[in-house]
Amino acid sequence: MDTLVSLGVLSSFAWSAWSAFAGGTEPGYWIGFGPTAAGADAIYLDVAAGVTTFLLAGRYFESRSRRSAAGLLAALDALAAKDVRVLRDGAERMVPIGELAVGDLFVVKPGESIAADGVVHSGLSTVDVSAVTGEPVPAEVSTGDRVIGASVNRDGRLVVRATAVGTHTQLAQMTALAERAQARKAAVQRLVDRICAVFVPAVLGVAALTLAVWLLGGAPAREGFAAAVAVLIIACPCALGLATPTALMAGVGRGAQLGILIKGPDALEASRTVDTVVLDKTGTVTTGKMTVTACRPADGFTTGELLRFAAAVEVGSEHAIAAAVVTAARAELPDLPPVERFAALPGLGAQGEVEGHDVLVGNARLFADRGIPCDSAAADGATAILVAVDGRVAGHLEVRDVVKPSAPAAVEALHALGLRTVLLTGDNEAAARVVAEEIGVSDVRAGVLPAEKAAVIEELRAGGARVAMVGDGINDGPALATADLGMAMARGSDIAVRSADMVLVREDLRVVPDAIRLADRTLRIIRGNLAWAFGYNVAAIPLAALGLLNPLIAGAAMSLSSVLVVSNSLRLKDFRRAA
Repeated sequence: MDTLVSLGVLSSFAWSAWSAFAGGTEPGYWIGFGPTAAGADAIYLDVAAGVTTFLLAGRYFESRSRRSAAGLLAALDALAAKDVRVLRDGAERMVPIGELAVGDLFVVKPGESIAADGVVHSGLSTVDVSAVTGEPVPAEVSTGDRVIGASVNRDGRLVVRATAVGTHTQLAQMTALAERAQARKAAVQRLVDRICAVFVPAVLGVAALTLAVWLLGGAPAREGFAAAVAVLIIACPCALGLATPTALMAGVGRGAQLGILIKGPDALEASRTVDTVVLDKTGTVTTGKMTVTACRPADGFTTGELLRFAAAVEVGSEHAIAAAVVTAARAELPDLPPVERFAALPGLGAQGEVEGHDVLVGNARLFADRGIPCDSAAADGATAILVAVDGRVAGHLEVRDVVKPSAPAAVEALHALGLRTVLLTGDNEAAARVVAEEIGVSDVRAGVLPAEKAAVIEELRAGGARVAMVGDGINDGPALATADLGMAMARGSDIAVRSADMVLVREDLRVVPDAIRLADRTLRIIRGNLAWAFGYNVAAIPLAALGLLNPLIAGAAMSLSSVLVVSNSLRLKDFRRAA
């Protein structure tokens, strides 16, 4: 791309040197005309110097703008801690971050960045994750909760056990993914490269033809030369070459700041044609954790008694539903009584003795086997956990995998973008319909086995749909890879993350429409850049060939065009999440 402008500058200098020192004394040359040379306009040293100045000035402002775009990722790198307070033999020691190993305990005081990904070993605090995930609301963490490296501890003292360090942390992987995405070329950029490979030789031919036509038409040599030089300089396709990579750099960097990791420009291009978004249910639309949503005691029992008896028995169980019951009880009750003669009943429930009472906790089949009549049933697709005390029904608890608070707003935003939504799950039809109704999705594909999810995506594509798949589990990997655009939740399985085109770091599901909006805006800016750059070259070359464009003005305009393209790309820095 520098060939044309370099030839223009060198030609101007060579012509000027020849005119000054080897030219004749006829009008139009410098030698022999004294201090007020009438032919001094034949000397193009001002063009050589002026164009070089304009070019370097343009490159300076262009590089500043590109550094600003790259700074979006540099800001992520700057979040990483340089030192860590390791807890060894009961004492705290400050060591370089490179000495931290998986399994080490390290201390994070209020106001400090968390040095690595880990699990809270002890302590209670709120953690600001906005710089890493874009999530504005600080998260409360306590023993057993996961924390992300580079997030900021706001309040209390935390002791964290490192689970990922160095290049394996989420922050490091985010930055590496974004850098690789910026380095890859979009299909439109590859097209631009091919155009430039033909465009430059064509312009050289046009410049030579311009000079020949002017000379054959009887015009002074200096006028023909000026026109040819203007063609060379104005046609430099720098703006055309910058149109795509600068927008990609700014878009990918801004996405990383908002918790949207775009693996490559092909993901941006795929999002342009997406018309259907398939949402996995468990772990994507829902929290993926069972939660007690209702406590319904029978006559003669209170809510507290029902929860207390059930949780006392479920403490001994490792089942996910048991954990939900215990969590709900500990949030409401100061302590739980001990259980004696505990026995797990696989597939049915559990039993034990609590404060001298025989307590049975389980499903309707267990109660039928024991001859305990019960007509309680859970509503809204929830699972009913029945409780009996001394052979008498004490009531039931309703447990379900609750919908993420952000899911309804995310679906509404997708519909506002004109996209169709589909809920995909291996769960039963009734439970899936309840979730779909809650979030506003009408198309439900329930009872789908893990191996069949990719087939559903293929079926939708065969029907003409351009599909984006959002998932998080191991079983979502093939579906994510099959979809036109795969979007994986960062806290999901490694297989899902590797299979996806975009990784969504924020837990807020509204990041899905945000990612599609960001991709669409990036592509619109790329198209605008290309239209300006290509239109500018096409319109300016005839003006230069006709002698209507001074070489100095051509140099200034060429540099300004590049700066305008980069500045337009930087508008992506102002992209904001939907309210």
